[in-house]
Amino acid sequence: MDTAAALRVTGVSLDSRAICPGDLYIALPGAKTHGAQFAASAVASGAAAILTDDAGTRLLAGGSNVPVLTVDDARAATGVVAATVYGTAAISNTLPLFAVTGTNGKTTTTYFLNSLLQALGNTTGLIGTIEILAGDVAIPSKLTTPESTDIHALLAVMAERGIAAASMEVSSHALAFGRVDSVRFNVAGFTNLTQDHLDLHGGMEAYFETKAALFTPQHASAAVICVDDSWGLRMAAASNVPTVTLSTTDASITPTNAANHWEVRTVRRDGIGSRFSLHGPAGEVLRAGTALPGDFNVSNAALALLMVTTQLLAEAAQPGDGAVPHAASQEVLARLQHALDSHDPFSVEVPGRMQLIGTAPVAVVDFAHNPDALQRALQAVRPATAGARVIAVFGATGERDATKRPIMGAVVAQYADVVIITDDDPHDEDPAAIRADVLAGAVAANERGALGRIIEEFDQRANAIDRAVELATAVDVILVAGRGHEVYQEVKGVNLSLDDRVELRAALTARGFPITAPTTIESSTDD
Repeated sequence: MDTAAALRVTGVSLDSRAICPGDLYIALPGAKTHGAQFAASAVASGAAAILTDDAGTRLLAGGSNVPVLTVDDARAATGVVAATVYGTAAISNTLPLFAVTGTNGKTTTTYFLNSLLQALGNTTGLIGTIEILAGDVAIPSKLTTPESTDIHALLAVMAERGIAAASMEVSSHALAFGRVDSVRFNVAGFTNLTQDHLDLHGGMEAYFETKAALFTPQHASAAVICVDDSWGLRMAAASNVPTVTLSTTDASITPTNAANHWEVRTVRRDGIGSRFSLHGPAGEVLRAGTALPGDFNVSNAALALLMVTTQLLAEAAQPGDGAVPHAASQEVLARLQHALDSHDPFSVEVPGRMQLIGTAPVAVVDFAHNPDALQRALQAVRPATAGARVIAVFGATGERDATKRPIMGAVVAQYADVVIITDDDPHDEDPAAIRADVLAGAVAANERGALGRIIEEFDQRANAIDRAVELATAVDVILVAGRGHEVYQEVKGVNLSLDDRVELRAALTARGFPITAPTTIESSTDD
């Protein structure tokens, strides 16, 4: 014990392959193996000590030549230990942190947050599905929210580099597995809740409760919650921190307590995007726009804007009663409006999120991979030109909530004219069986509604994309949905190179259709 007490630990990792000399290796139980089985590799790489549970200690059986610390629940201890080692327990006092959770819109909202914070003159950080940004340094991301050891290390690096504010996607998996333990966000935002991840949570109620854990004093100082549906209203009611509510559609229901309620008004189309105004309870007005299509991107932009507004008003509040003097409030609003007018921050391109690949036909790649997101995306790209069609390419992910597969098929049959079903990421599941589930839903909806849709099936996603372009005319719209920014397709444990954006550009080019320039993080730039 004296040896353990005298140890100097300089880092923490759950991955034995990522251990550096002086790190603490935390050995957790996994779905198939226990992390203690890799302890020897961690020690060989320089681990100074091992922290694990009783099962891990038994697996080690005294065979370790470094101190072994045993706790009842190693996962529950991980966040606290990482925060202690990296000194990040109170980092939100000096580095404002923004969290976004919800089923759809997390990625786009964090990109909007990042862009607006930069427009305000901040050097920013971003942790999310697509990438991790620390200032101008980009690191590809493997998880929507990394493990807690990585998060605390990233936050420490951001603080050292003088990052002024950071935004993070927080998934239900992150909350369920403690990945944001000992991280306290200044403002947490909620987008929406629709069917997804029920393979993990079992049902919508459990899914809701997991998300609601973010809106507690343990994780947040304040909340901004979109109340466009009943789940949002429930989340606002369940929140245990000071909460601002936001309505973004005409169908939204104003909460009973509207003292801290904001709403979007006067939405009008502007090219393929929209302009809108955001109105506060005391007559505050902010005017903004986004170049991204769809009402849901108005919602994402409004949420990002209100989250930053909430933080700036909190910073302007008087000590003690927390009141914001009128002059200070007006100064905050003026500063925000100047940033909106001079930088147009919500027109930033978000890789794989309603990303424009071709212009005639309009060809879009989006991450929509559940029924609600598919419906919203298809409605957003519906062309106004008479006779123009929507051609959709999509599939369902293997080893995930199977109940949504026929629903996805039915949604696409309802909102697209041509339905092309293919593989997403089958993982270890039979791809043909997954496609059959989706196809059954599409065929049933087509027959039930006498919709007259063209429905086709391809086992190779690249061939499905090529077929969509083959069928398209210059006035049609092609939506390739489900994978977005992803550059690999996982089949039977093997990652196959596949980027929907690259395949779509190649197919459009082969037929002489105009295309947009690729972004810097598409797989084509790595060749």
